[in-house]
Amino acid sequence: MKLESTGGALPRLPQRAADGHKGTYGSVLVIAGSRGMAGAAALSGIAALRSGAGLVRVATSAEVQPTVASFEPALMTLPLDADEVGLIRAEPAKKALTPLLEKVDVVAIGPGIGQSDDLRDLVRWILDSVHVPTILDADALNALAGQTQHLGELKRPVVITPHPGEFARLTGRSTAEIQADREAHAMALAQAEHLVVVLKGARTIVTNGERVHVNSTGNPGMATGGSGDVLTGVIAALIGQKLPAFEAAQLGVYVHGLAGDMARDRLGEVGMIASDLLTSLPPAFERLGR
Repeated sequence: MKLESTGGALPRLPQRAADGHKGTYGSVLVIAGSRGMAGAAALSGIAALRSGAGLVRVATSAEVQPTVASFEPALMTLPLDADEVGLIRAEPAKKALTPLLEKVDVVAIGPGIGQSDDLRDLVRWILDSVHVPTILDADALNALAGQTQHLGELKRPVVITPHPGEFARLTGRSTAEIQADREAHAMALAQAEHLVVVLKGARTIVTNGERVHVNSTGNPGMATGGSGDVLTGVIAALIGQKLPAFEAAQLGVYVHGLAGDMARDRLGEVGMIASDLLTSLPPAFERLGR
């Protein structure tokens, strides 16, 4: 059974098996966070847990790792060596992450990592060296600003989740130009093989260059810091549960918006914060019958 949504039929997660275990539902690695941005890492990791992932590990700046771990005891965390301003250093991070990358089903990178030459190097290494599906968000996209050629050489599914400003920086265009024809710009960027573009905002666009989904859920109360970090975790969890990248992005933006609508119904739009989405994700999945 499929639900109909704007842009086509909505995919569904399969019913959970009676004999399923944590390994059945995917291992997610989130690379996120820096000084002052522990919340971004925690929101992404907890969202992945709340979206059904079996195991979630957040690799973050050693400076904020204890804070990230304190948000949710079910999160595993990995401290990564940081520089003098609390940003992840590339070479030690590569060494620490390499053994993990053989064990995970999906990698998400970007929420709250900040910007530096080391981080640009780390993002390119993730694109070039990782063999599992990958999600790029926030500062991981800023690290590729003006270098979309790196997205044209993909050998496995990659989902990018820019808001209009990040999309503009990535492609060298103005935000106004992107907003004037969101669907056309998203489709043009998604022509690279294996790439799914999620252009966030009112009526989020999901496209792989051939298929397009225009999302119908969500509300202005979600225009608050951290909402995008939650979406990254949701999509990562769905890919970890073996949905293909396009379907995971399509279902992810729908249920993320539905969680926002449910939070609005409880709290109103003005006072909503991103963590309200986390508590709404379980009932949102239940409303869809998972």
